[in-house]
Amino acid sequence: MAPPISELAFGVDVAFSYKYNQQLGICNGNGLAVCSGFTTSHVIPFINGEPVYEACCRTNVGGYHVTDYLKQLLSLKYPHHMQRLTWEKVEDLKMEHCYITQDYASEVRLFQKGTKEAEEKTRCWQLPWTPTPVEEPPSEEEIARKAALKERQGQRLREMAEAKRSSKINELENELKGLEFLIQQLRHVNENDIPAFLAETGYVSKQEIESAIIKTSQSLRKAKGEQDEIEEKPEISNSEKYTLIDIPDNMLTPEQVKEKKRQLFLKTTSEGRQRAKQKRFEEELERERRNKEDEQRRLENPELYMEQLRVKYKDLSEKVEQRKRLKTNGNENNNVSGGVGRGERLNAAQKERMRLLTTAAFDRGKGEDTFGIKDEDWQLYKKMSKDNDDEDEGPNEDEAELARVASKLREIDPSFFPKSDASSSGTEPSRFHPLTKEDFQILIGVERFRCPEILFHPNLIGIEQVGLDEMAGVSIQRLQPKSQSLEESNSLTNSILITGGSCLFPGISERLEAGIRMIRPSGTPIRVLIASDAVFDAWLGAASFASTMHFQRQVFNKTDYYEKGEDWLRRYQLKCMSLARHGRRKTGFGTSTKGSNWNWNRNRNHKNIRI
Repeated sequence: MAPPISELAFGVDVAFSYKYNQQLGICNGNGLAVCSGFTTSHVIPFINGEPVYEACCRTNVGGYHVTDYLKQLLSLKYPHHMQRLTWEKVEDLKMEHCYITQDYASEVRLFQKGTKEAEEKTRCWQLPWTPTPVEEPPSEEEIARKAALKERQGQRLREMAEAKRSSKINELENELKGLEFLIQQLRHVNENDIPAFLAETGYVSKQEIESAIIKTSQSLRKAKGEQDEIEEKPEISNSEKYTLIDIPDNMLTPEQVKEKKRQLFLKTTSEGRQRAKQKRFEEELERERRNKEDEQRRLENPELYMEQLRVKYKDLSEKVEQRKRLKTNGNENNNVSGGVGRGERLNAAQKERMRLLTTAAFDRGKGEDTFGIKDEDWQLYKKMSKDNDDEDEGPNEDEAELARVASKLREIDPSFFPKSDASSSGTEPSRFHPLTKEDFQILIGVERFRCPEILFHPNLIGIEQVGLDEMAGVSIQRLQPKSQSLEESNSLTNSILITGGSCLFPGISERLEAGIRMIRPSGTPIRVLIASDAVFDAWLGAASFASTMHFQRQVFNKTDYYEKGEDWLRRYQLKCMSLARHGRRKTGFGTSTKGSNWNWNRNRNHKNIRI
């Protein structure tokens, strides 16, 4: 366990970084410190080496938002590889490939056009991928060897089947001989002694043995490949089958009359089946004839035949759809003939039923309820239950022809998809293709400059604040009333230090210089400097300050807090390193806050102003 902290001092990281780079001679005493950190970005002006916190600016955009924005874009672009897009990997992609463009709009148009320059700027991240093994075609020797092996296996199977068949034939022949021998023995046995004789054989009667002989003979002929002997039955005429139909009822008994009705029903049903069978046979012949004609026309001119089928399919589809619309909604406003559609007829039927119900209730609601006594009352129920609509018609000739044409197009046109399939799925059915190397690639194109652009345009991610260049301009404007001359104000833009992890993007210094130049007067000297170590400068500056002899004068402990109170803690400020070295007045870039294991209130001496 670490020991408790006895003394404590605080400082602002941007100020530490600026003072450290000032010691190295990179920046001047007057200047701007632009720091783009992890979650926020700050701009703090310095005059004579001292930070002016009243003029600083802050925006809630930093490196975290850039990484998160890049992760969201890549996840939406490649949803199947979201598990690969971890935060650490996206952070590496950001630092390795992202850059800040000088003109965002022109760079976007460049990628929209898909020029060669845009392809060169696109980066590819190849995910692990194992190619599908490609089978080489077998050689002639391998084909011959497999054919010989297959032939040997087939020969062995045929021999096994023949042996099994021979064994079964022998078993059936032996069984048949045994049954025939048993029948011969029964001829010498008395009728009364047959049950006792058959008790040991497992059979009950002579008829059962004869039936077993017939079944065994059929099985034996089937095993030998012989056809069963089928006795052709002569066809019975209707006069012999239905003997009572032509006889008058007065010459028949009541039982014969019932039988006559049954025979008449059977005859009518049989004739109906024969007519339906004959109709199906004729339709099949007609279908075969049309198929032959279509095949002949297709062979003569395939392209013309396919085009004719497509036109016919389109016309039939429109015709069937129009018929369905008329059934459902009628002709709407274009009903010239005066007819109504199914929907309108149903509405009329409902109105008629409502009228009948109202009339019945009005007539029968006076006095005693006598509804149902008369037969006319029950006819009213029939009228109420009717839809007053035609029965649904079965599939007409157009629908049958449409189905036939669609079937033909499916056979000869691979690119044809019926409307019903397209409407049910919404898109064309996906065709399976093996995964290739390109399916495991993540391309980073417009995302390279779109994500860091939020440092200058936070509104791209919904944060209504200004960017780094405008923050610098606002900070200078807030500082101008305190400036003694225009020369001192211009000296700020002559030493603009950018620090923080997000300032490592290529092109940020040029973009920041161009943005500040647009909002400053013409001829203003602008010089953007990059920190010596943008990531660790703040720590190095704090370590350098802690190593001086003046550091012990700036710390405070728990005893100071108890003795002097909270008000003294609020007025507490750290001296700058250079100012403390020269013994100048106390001004600072430090703030007081709670320490480790200390229950102190957090307070700020400087103002971080949001824009």
